[in-house]
Amino acid sequence: MSIATEMTLAEGRLAALSWGHEAAPTWLALHGWLDNAASFSRLAPLLVEHLNIRIVAIDFAGHGLSRRHPSGVDYAIWDYIHDVLDALASLGLERVTLLGHSMGAGVSCLVAAALPERVQRLVLIDGIGTLFTPAEDTASQLRKGILGHRRRASPAPRYPDLETAVAARVSGGVTPIDASTAEPLVRRNLDIEPQGACRLRTDGRLLRPSLVRFCPEQALALLGAIEAPVLLIEGEHGILAERDFAQHARSTVRHLSRRVLPGGHHLHLEPSAVAAVADSIGEHVETWLEGEEHG
Repeated sequence: MSIATEMTLAEGRLAALSWGHEAAPTWLALHGWLDNAASFSRLAPLLVEHLNIRIVAIDFAGHGLSRRHPSGVDYAIWDYIHDVLDALASLGLERVTLLGHSMGAGVSCLVAAALPERVQRLVLIDGIGTLFTPAEDTASQLRKGILGHRRRASPAPRYPDLETAVAARVSGGVTPIDASTAEPLVRRNLDIEPQGACRLRTDGRLLRPSLVRFCPEQALALLGAIEAPVLLIEGEHGILAERDFAQHARSTVRHLSRRVLPGGHHLHLEPSAVAAVADSIGEHVETWLEGEEHG
């Protein structure tokens, strides 16, 4: 089983975890909102072994061990594209397979739409496209964003130990998650004090409402611009299912294959679900490779 190696990229701005040999074909893995590179700590070793690849998972800015944005700089979803491009530059990669979960899947779609020459394939886990706001709600979204940005930031939460921090994530997460699934994410997001207490290192500004979002028409147009083949892995109890936008999104992507597997939103990190995720990705990638050999 491949062991994770800590890395820094983009002249120290971005932290990352790497699995596999440097000489192997490299995939770049992109985590979800408020998560970090440890999101792939159970899936990456299985894929590395199955596909003989290397996986580099970055911490997006403000997450995990990566640097925060400077004061006054926002965290808009399109800004994470620069994290991807800076990571690729550090790794010397012109074209790459992107493995994205949730928000990371949305960022992957943006990169593939805007810069198709940089993306060979997309593997998306319980996420497709980005959050959107109907055009008629633009003013109310801007109001929420402005008022949220002007509120004084609260101190980072502090916990007596890791177990309490994990319990807080389980009880307060946006999507359901259990303790064994949350533990790797929480551990990487903590500063451990000498006495054993823990403080979240995640930038609190990530919780601020967005000032502006794409409207539904823009979000779908971006998905329609994706040229790369896409594999979408969904959890049976994830966030997509047959919701209206998910159905429209799936039908808009030209070269999409869909697999629905047991598990929730973090099925790639759930101990009971991750093996099936790895098997499904491995089988599909082998099909892609066979098609490329005969194409």
